Amino acid sequence: MKNQDWEIPRNLQPAPDGYSFDLERALKAVVGLKTYVPADAFTANTLGTERAGSGVAINDKGLIATIGYLITEAETVWITSNDGQVVPGHALAIDQETGFGLVQALGKLDLPHLDIGDSDSLKVGDQVIFAAGGGRHHAIETRLVGRQEFAGYWEYVLDDALFIGPAHPFWGGCGLIGTDGKLMGIGSLILQQGDGKGRRLDMNMVVPIGLLAPILKDLLSYGRVNRPARPWLGMYATESGESIIVGGLSETGPAARAGVRAGDKILTVNDDDVPDLAGLWRRVWASGSAGAEVRLRIERDDAPRRINVRSADRVTFLKSPKLH
Repeated sequence: MKNQDWEIPRNLQPAPDGYSFDLERALKAVVGLKTYVPADAFTANTLGTERAGSGVAINDKGLIATIGYLITEAETVWITSNDGQVVPGHALAIDQETGFGLVQALGKLDLPHLDIGDSDSLKVGDQVIFAAGGGRHHAIETRLVGRQEFAGYWEYVLDDALFIGPAHPFWGGCGLIGTDGKLMGIGSLILQQGDGKGRRLDMNMVVPIGLLAPILKDLLSYGRVNRPARPWLGMYATESGESIIVGGLSETGPAARAGVRAGDKILTVNDDDVPDLAGLWRRVWASGSAGAEVRLRIERDDAPRRINVRSADRVTFLKSPKLH
């Protein structure tokens, strides 16, 4: 969707005179991203071959923080500034554990950047700005409505995710800006929940920027964090009541190869009970590093059975970005 095709309702946009920092300058640090992924890429069917979102300049050398799924296996990256300047970029790094991605601009971007803020200091109720590339009419004044654990079906857990509302409709890679004008997080998801009165409440899940600082040096040096990769099963799981159910599988992933099927109920991992989705992934990761055997006890057709899965490093299934 092109920038001119949408805007945040005016009453929800942040007002420049409501902040002690230069709002317009801060919003110029948020850029648009458009990426193109080969049709034979591992993530092409699930995430698409054309992806669009945002990113935030975090230094004066064209380094942009975004959310990793926008740039995973990206062959081509285009960066668009608020004034319409377009330059190519390179998908520099992705961290599978936090979800952050880094893009390096390959042309000169005459942009300010946002300093990394103290996301640990944010409290529920705090006012924040959530901005996509395109300036103030693509930014929403919102509030932190929660911070808690988040577990994703794609083998992902954040111990302390940020949740904001009202939600931004184009959240991917948006910058969360605090009242001090610093970057507090990067947008990941939109979630819906009922309020008990038949109304739907939308909120965005944001990855706290405090998770980036400890790994930034590794990402810049190696393209990933310099530690053994977690075991990955290629299994999509969901909570159904008090049960954990396999909702789908990567066709070429370790779990599918071992005989796990969609619809299987997961009872234990390495003989440990599975309390919830986050607990499932943590027990898988506790098996060791990528390549470790993960012992699953599942229920299928009302009968329990055991399946041993030889895990893998998720990254080995992905296309590496082309060097420019």
